[in-house]
Formats: sequence, structure tokens, C-alpha cells
Amino acid sequence: MKNTVVKICGLQDVEVLKSMLNLPVDYIGFVFANSRRQVTAEDANILLEQLQDWQHETRPESVGVFVNPDIDFLSKVMEQAPLDVIQLHGQEDAVFCEEVKRKFGVKVFKAISVHSKGTENGSELMEPHVIANDYIGVIDALLLDTFDPIYGGGSGQTFAWEQIPHYQNWSKEHGVPLFVAGGLEPNNVSELIAKYHPYGVDVSSGVESNGLKDIEKIKAFTERVKQI
Repeated sequence: MKNTVVKICGLQDVEVLKSMLNLPVDYIGFVFANSRRQVTAEDANILLEQLQDWQHETRPESVGVFVNPDIDFLSKVMEQAPLDVIQLHGQEDAVFCEEVKRKFGVKVFKAISVHSKGTENGSELMEPHVIANDYIGVIDALLLDTFDPIYGGGSGQTFAWEQIPHYQNWSKEHGVPLFVAGGLEPNNVSELIAKYHPYGVDVSSGVESNGLKDIEKIKAFTERVKQI
């Protein structure tokens, strides 16, 4: 079976990125949305320069994470930090995703927020919106993350994994790679992959200590994903 793709998100520290140069990481994510991990375009450009020195056989692609941005803001970021992928984490519709893809010539990942168990109405899952077929042929990947009412994601909490097949069926039917995020860490990622075999996994807070990226946790997470 092909190795699961690894995305390490929320990078801010140049030294941490330098320490990752030999790891088999596929995507590096930078958060431009409101978050404690938020970076500026200037910050991201400095971090992007480090990717030129990547020593593993495959250099990771850079991903910018945005929540309901406008085209002007994206343009300003892309002028200073030429990203490979724009990940849209808000309520962006397929028309906007297509405009982003056409204007910037990048891959577009669309995030879907999934509620965790135990919602206020007692149901196990509440879908904020249904996947629309309008996205077919527009987005390059679908990413599932735990619903967060403030930031849209990055909560560090898992969602109801048993709902993954619902999205996975859609993903396979339309040839859209599926990433899973939300509360992943070195201790639970093996279970996720063994049960659901997603195309990729996305981690941020699960490889942090005291709110900062921890290179030992990043190594452990990557090793556990790639050894499966």
C-alpha cells in the first residue's frame, strides 16, 4: 500500500523547519488565518526559503491555510510568499475555489468541518454543510477537520471518526484525495490509518509542547505514519 501522505501544519519557527530537513514530510502548512499559529507573508517567505535546502528525496509542497479570504488578500500573500497550495478552511464556495485556482495556478484544498461526538442536541454528528458536487473537478483535495466555532479548525480535538467513510465514498467516487486532521498525534495516528486508510493526515497541535512545535514529536508522528 502506498505510504500515507504527511502534512505538518502551523509552522512558525525557522529552526524547527531546519530540523525537519531529513524527514519524509509531504506538505508544510503555514496559517494565515486568525490563530495563535498565524504568520505574515513576510514570515512565510523566510520559512519558504528553508524548503530550498530540503535534504530528503522529495521536497514538501507549501500550503497556506486561509479562512474566508478575499482575492486581494490572497494576492498580497502570494506576491511575497509563492505557495504551492491554498487551503480554504471557511465557507468558500466552488466558484471562489475555481477563481483561486485559475488566478494563482495553485492546487486548492477545501476543508470540511465535522462535529465531534456529544453535540448540544445529542446527535453524534452535525454536518455544517453537505459536500456539493460543484467542487468536483475544482478542488485537489478534501480535508476533514474537527469543527471549531472560533477558528474553523485547529482545535486539537478529534471528530467522530466513524463518519469518515461517508466522505471517503464521495472522495473515491470523484477522485478527490482525502486528508484527515483534528486531534491527531503520534499515539493515535496509527489507529486512524489502520482503520480508514486516508490518502493523507494533517497534524498541528499534536506535535507541539507548550504551544510550540516539538521536533521530537514531529519525528515520532512522521515515523509512525510512514512505517505503516
